[in-house]
Amino acid sequence: MLRNKTLKAILIFALTILLFGLVYLFRPAGLSEHSEVGDTAIDLSEIKERGVLRATTNFNSTNYFIYRGQPMGFHLELLKLFANDIGVELEVFVSNDLEENFACLLLNSECDIIAMDLTVTRSRSKFLGFTEPHSQTRQVLVQRLPDNWYSMRSAEIEKHLIRNQLDIAGKTIHVQRNSAFVDRLKHLMEEIGDTIYIVEVDKEVEALIELVASGDIDYTVSDEHLAKVNENYYANIDVKTPVSFYQNLAWAVRHESDELLEVINEWMADFRNTRQYAEIYNKYFRNPRSAYIAKSPFSTIRGGNVSAYDDYFREYSEKKGWDWRLVASIAYQESRFDPSAVSWAGAFGVMQLMPGTAAQFNVYKDSPVADNIIAGINYLNWLDNTLKRHVKDDEERLKFVLAAYNVGLGHVLDARRLAEKYGKDPNLWKDNVDYFVLNKSDPKYYRDPVVQFGYARGREPYHYVYEILERYEHYKNVIDG
Repeated sequence: MLRNKTLKAILIFALTILLFGLVYLFRPAGLSEHSEVGDTAIDLSEIKERGVLRATTNFNSTNYFIYRGQPMGFHLELLKLFANDIGVELEVFVSNDLEENFACLLLNSECDIIAMDLTVTRSRSKFLGFTEPHSQTRQVLVQRLPDNWYSMRSAEIEKHLIRNQLDIAGKTIHVQRNSAFVDRLKHLMEEIGDTIYIVEVDKEVEALIELVASGDIDYTVSDEHLAKVNENYYANIDVKTPVSFYQNLAWAVRHESDELLEVINEWMADFRNTRQYAEIYNKYFRNPRSAYIAKSPFSTIRGGNVSAYDDYFREYSEKKGWDWRLVASIAYQESRFDPSAVSWAGAFGVMQLMPGTAAQFNVYKDSPVADNIIAGINYLNWLDNTLKRHVKDDEERLKFVLAAYNVGLGHVLDARRLAEKYGKDPNLWKDNVDYFVLNKSDPKYYRDPVVQFGYARGREPYHYVYEILERYEHYKNVIDG
């Protein structure tokens, strides 16, 4: 009996060593030898119970960026549509480090899905459950046109460019660390029977394309659809030389997330055949203006700004103890940063203050933009200080403050009284007070004896709170505080 137990223990130990050996041998690029595989099984049912789909993506001029205050991107739009289809909210994490993206999914289960342009490869498939492809592309060499190319004939330009993959031999190519481009160049070396000097760097693809354009490096490799977007922006680069066949690009989930994978596959297969998908794809990858939009001064890709008034938001928010990105999110919601905006109710300026409220803070329609922003922040402070008597938790109180900024403090206090009367928590927003704000247009509630401020169009403040907070999270993803 003792001998059998000993043999069994030895066998289990050997199998464990073999398992971790396989993990090390076949790990995808992006998982280091120090990585540990997470063991948390999260599938569709857990996501629906949680009510939130958590996704990670990367930050570039097509996948995810912010332009004039609005979060945009091919994968962001697809994620929103999918999350809506399964009836959950969306939470997005952003990293241009592939190791962090893989770790988010595989090691600590912080994410449910990697939503980006992941090349489907056999080695990655050992660890990742790839979805139906969302698109196809091929890898191309990004190289610089010769000096004075604009005064040359096409035939002269071609003499300076690599068109045959055999001519890549001996060249130094900078590529993003842990990317599929590394593996492709290694395979290409075998195919051409010569050396390619591969330099892996901690820069994402678009940053390397910019370095090619500026002359700091000679070559990089990119997916063709992203390279073509950047070719519209950098007139002196060439992206016509392929280094691979066409490949599938897909999202990825954990192998254990069978239900999630099945639902994504069904949705993706159907959605790719719709006109809406074609419009979204063309918007980001076939629109000649896409690179200019993403790299304008009001894009977080190039300028790092969300508006022309970021300096005001930063300066005055900091003085009053607010995160400027939150104030900017409010301003976007209110006016789209338009200082001349006037609402049907008479609210005006970037912060859309009602005339009576504005007068309390000595601001008028002809006041400078800076004064309008200062008054808006002061009004937020007044609401926050007033609501502190009722809602002690800072995070919860913020939702009440935002609702009051939109619909008025009196209606929010009415909703608190209704929540208390109907057995809900008057100090919690979600699924408690927000319900009564939403339904304050229902006679059952606005005629209730506890209500002091009567009817309100509740849908607007209800969505206002969540839209501002969602945009604020996007701002925090890509803009330093």
